[in-house]
Amino acid sequence: MPYYFPQVTLLITHYNRSASLENLLKTFEKLNCSFGETIVSDDGSKSEHQAKLKQLKRTFAFNLIGTTQNKGLGNNINKGQDAVTKPYTLYVQEDFIPKQNFARHLEDAMQFMDCNNKIDLIRFYAYFKYPYLKPYQKGFSEMIFNTWNTNHLKFYCYSDHPHLRRSSFLTKFGRYAEGIKGDLTEYKMAISFLKHNGKGLFFNDFNALFDQHNSIEEPSTMNRSSWRQNKSTVALILRFFYLKLKLLKNHLDLWRAQV
Repeated sequence: MPYYFPQVTLLITHYNRSASLENLLKTFEKLNCSFGETIVSDDGSKSEHQAKLKQLKRTFAFNLIGTTQNKGLGNNINKGQDAVTKPYTLYVQEDFIPKQNFARHLEDAMQFMDCNNKIDLIRFYAYFKYPYLKPYQKGFSEMIFNTWNTNHLKFYCYSDHPHLRRSSFLTKFGRYAEGIKGDLTEYKMAISFLKHNGKGLFFNDFNALFDQHNSIEEPSTMNRSSWRQNKSTVALILRFFYLKLKLLKNHLDLWRAQV
């Protein structure tokens, strides 16, 4: 069954992983899932990937937004979003692959946003379940942020993982921070999302709609601290106090953003 979303721009951010990008585009094609427009925003990839991008552009007819040098994730999303012409944006980084049932649930998400203009974003993938959820409809739940809840993960209503959002997103929540590391760019947008009372939905079966694939040839460009995965007693104690301090810091960051 073909799925066509004329009101949606597929926005893909790319950096030095053209094989992953090709895999993503081929998978959407295989699923008979297409969009009003597709934009690939490239962050100054190496010459071999630039050549591949030009080849892929001829095959998949996307709009390529480039830059002469690497400027980081924030700039890459900003310039890509600036080029969007459709009212909704499906944001996907190039190393994700949609699964068989994704388009059907994207239809549900579109219906929710059409019927409820208070919904700013709908998330389709996560590394962890958002800790405070209120059942909504059709396998989605509303993310609830409460100051008194004690899980630090509550601050991540927004995530850079695949999601549908209104294309006016930057107008309401501000532009992505540029010139800093990608994880900090994501965190600052998460704080801005809460500051401006963003409302979002979360797909309950959060690993059912996308896979994230990082091959040996094209590994992830994001590096995370390995000590957080350590299960020794000392590491667990340190992690406990680290998370308490992180919760306090996040509250302070949100308070500073609101004053």
